[in-house]
Amino acid sequence: MPESSHRSDDAISRRALIAGAAAAAGGALLAGLPADAQQAPAAKSTTPVPPAIIPDDPTKAPGAPTSPLGSRSTFVRAVRAPTGEITGTSFTPLQNLRGTITPSDLHFERHHAGVPAIDPDKHTLVIHGLVDRPLEFSLADLERFPSVTRIHFVECSGNGRAAYRTPKPEMTPQMVDGMTSNSEWTGVPVSVLLREARVKPEGKWFLAEGADACRLARSIPINRGLDDALIVFAQNGEPLRPEQGYPMRLLLPGVEGNANVKWLRRIKVGTDPFMTRWETSKYTDPLPGGKSRMFSFEMDAKSIITSPAYPEKLSGPGWRAITGLAWSGRGRITRVDISTDGGRTWADAEIAGTVLSRAHTRFQRMWNWDGNETLIMSRATDDSGYVQPTMTQLKHARGPGTDYHFNSIRAWRVRRDGTVTFEAAT
Repeated sequence: MPESSHRSDDAISRRALIAGAAAAAGGALLAGLPADAQQAPAAKSTTPVPPAIIPDDPTKAPGAPTSPLGSRSTFVRAVRAPTGEITGTSFTPLQNLRGTITPSDLHFERHHAGVPAIDPDKHTLVIHGLVDRPLEFSLADLERFPSVTRIHFVECSGNGRAAYRTPKPEMTPQMVDGMTSNSEWTGVPVSVLLREARVKPEGKWFLAEGADACRLARSIPINRGLDDALIVFAQNGEPLRPEQGYPMRLLLPGVEGNANVKWLRRIKVGTDPFMTRWETSKYTDPLPGGKSRMFSFEMDAKSIITSPAYPEKLSGPGWRAITGLAWSGRGRITRVDISTDGGRTWADAEIAGTVLSRAHTRFQRMWNWDGNETLIMSRATDDSGYVQPTMTQLKHARGPGTDYHFNSIRAWRVRRDGTVTFEAAT
């Protein structure tokens, strides 16, 4: 190693060492937990501590100087909740977010072999198989094409598993549904690259393969690639972050997260699904009657109230806003209903802002709480006419063995003392 590499700033080195030790310690602690405990993050996370000296009157003291990178106020405590594993997850703090866009550093993570460190100058995307012109693209090559920018959500197909299998009153929105995030994505349409490669008529599917250690690979119908799929290289106005697929990833709007292959390195066109281990041992849903559901790409319509929710405590009776997020992999959210009496009656929520296809939609409704114990719930409907089901309806359709696409109605119990806890609505 060159001598100069040892001359990095001591303060930075100490911070990196401490951060690395903390991450390692967290992983070691979680490794000893039962599997169910590892599926949901802890309710509390280590958060920054405000600086020791805060002026009583900020107009009487000069502020901080300019800096290379902006940062949140030390009073803002939003953090992801990681399981601390190489094959693991970190959950987006839905209850701390406003609007619909998820900050890039709070976007959820799901990895099967950790986050690879990739030199963009050495990484390429190869398109081959049933094409007339096999092609290879560097990041610089992709950036020369005309790009498009769209807002879409990404959701892990296992999002909501812990709340479905082992619901607990102390679950936050982050713990219930924190494996969905919504971003502005920039990249090149897959259709442009497939046309460049000249897909042969018999090419009906393509294999998308990542450059991580497990080389995650999924089979995608060619029609989806020719529709609105993107090869993405930027998120929320900046290059992709490593945990989101830097230097490039596949984005399939509305499709289960694992098919949105990160660190994309290869697209191979073929006649049929490639039946990878990710499509046989995983991401296949058992159904009643001994059947299984494969290639269940679309994420169904879903919603969750993010406030009031655990660990909030209402200060007393009176007016307050019920707010949350709704989304659908099939298109636009057309309606969100709110119930404040355990599902006996429902009322329309207000849709805030512009409703986009296959993107998070913010909803809200003013509620005059009378101080009595009750159950509040939300129910989404999309433009295909699909209505978010109850837990009973979901179990009837999918059977007790279902392991993905948990989109049943979520509920929050508000008690007389103002405490709010999670409850699996039946």
